[in-house]
Amino acid sequence: MTGVAVKVEGVSKTYQKGGEQIRVLQDVNLSLEPGEQVAIIGPSGSGKSSFLHMLGLLDRASAGKVRLDGVDVDTLSGGARDQLRNGKIGFVFQSHNLLPEHDALGNVMVPVRLGGGTVATARARAEAVLGAVGLGHRLTHKPGELSGGEQQRVALARALVMGPGLILADEPTGNLDPVTAGGVFHLLLDLHRQLGSTLVVVTHSHEIAARFPRRLLLRDGRFEEA
Repeated sequence: MTGVAVKVEGVSKTYQKGGEQIRVLQDVNLSLEPGEQVAIIGPSGSGKSSFLHMLGLLDRASAGKVRLDGVDVDTLSGGARDQLRNGKIGFVFQSHNLLPEHDALGNVMVPVRLGGGTVATARARAEAVLGAVGLGHRLTHKPGELSGGEQQRVALARALVMGPGLILADEPTGNLDPVTAGGVFHLLLDLHRQLGSTLVVVTHSHEIAARFPRRLLLRDGRFEEA
């Protein structure tokens, strides 16, 4: 899997709240080459997560276009958007969002099964990626039996099990202590490089952002090169 090319043109996002329109993004533009890495920083409420959700096909823009590998994603049906998201996009959230009733292996198998993979295929791929994140010995442990750092590594494995061309991470280390956060972030960068994926990380940490070759500040609804 090679990285996904990203093209965002004139994207705006407006929410309705109590009869009032709240604009969080205003005429945002962004171009990313396949395999490029970018960190997005900005104050709370600036629209960073909203932007990531639109790139990840979890939300739609109020205006403008989002293109992934040249495809205008808003022209796709709901089913086609779901298929594209599951096959090409890996999303890592601040909260790991693991299924509490499933063990680590079961959680990571989910995207493969949703993509039509057999149980055997899903198990083999999940075991391999859990081994890559250092959790080969924790396959049968449920989220409640894992530390915060281990849970986030399971979430990272789940995001990467399909070999996505686009990895989106929304404050992926925000709930972790500094030492654990550093380990998870280092792992994310290593795995991203192995896959050749395009990587977009939203972070409040200027220390993490400084490790990226390109940094964008989201302020007043628009991007500025940081």
